Amino acid sequence: MRLLVTGALGMLGHDVMRAGERAGHELVPVDLPELDITDADGVGALLERLKGEPGGLDGIVNCAAWTDVDGAESKQEAAHAVNAVGAGVLASEAANAGVPLLHISTDYVFDGVAPLDADGNPRSYLESDPTRPRSVYGSTKLEGEQLVLAASRAHTVVRTAWLYGVHGNNFVATMLRLAGERDSVQVVTDQVGSPTWSGHLAPAVLGLLERGVAGLVHMTGGGQVSWNGFTQEIYRQAEIDCRVDPTTSDQFVRPAPRPAWSALESERDDVIPLPPWQDGLAGYLAARDGMMRS
Repeated sequence: MRLLVTGALGMLGHDVMRAGERAGHELVPVDLPELDITDADGVGALLERLKGEPGGLDGIVNCAAWTDVDGAESKQEAAHAVNAVGAGVLASEAANAGVPLLHISTDYVFDGVAPLDADGNPRSYLESDPTRPRSVYGSTKLEGEQLVLAASRAHTVVRTAWLYGVHGNNFVATMLRLAGERDSVQVVTDQVGSPTWSGHLAPAVLGLLERGVAGLVHMTGGGQVSWNGFTQEIYRQAEIDCRVDPTTSDQFVRPAPRPAWSALESERDDVIPLPPWQDGLAGYLAARDGMMRS
């Protein structure tokens, strides 16, 4: 397949490029300032050119996004331009060109109140659950989802959560750094989610394009854990002696509210689940160690 990857310089974009190359795909990476996804004329011209080249264009993976969750609260127009307008422009131009688009979204489209199963126990959010974003970031991402799915039945939206990878700033790297600076860290116990390694997500989203899976998809590391429990597992796997003390979100007030519950799961039969989040962490630590050694 010949695929356009927007936001290719970002954490997930980098891993999509790497996974695509390993799978034998031809990849065309673009990012700012080369392409502004809010520029319909620029996007349309690029797609027209790529379709006319040998090999044509078989799909687009959109990894471009405004990801500064707190910054979005004070810079609403900028966040909306990328997460909503830009996603809509890509989706519309891709539909006009007859090219399927796979767009990355987030758990922040939900309100963080855990849905309950038949026995009254918390369960993961499914694709059919109602969305209620509580932040500007979540609202702009939800609007982007809606624009993408409305533009073409061939388009795909993949919601993921707690994403981390070796080519960007992330929670795991921060916890490893802090362990080298102090004897203990305080991490919240009242936020639960599904940590997702970009090294697992990247080949999985390419697999959706390869198999022609369209519509709304949830895709995260399997299982769920609190940030506190995640940190404990980070230190266990990395063989680091650093105490992880419990705390709550009330002690870390931030401009944008964080969902208390971010566990996602797919209810679709055509979606292959990612490995457990613990396996993703092991893969990340191995990849990080390899990069540091080289």
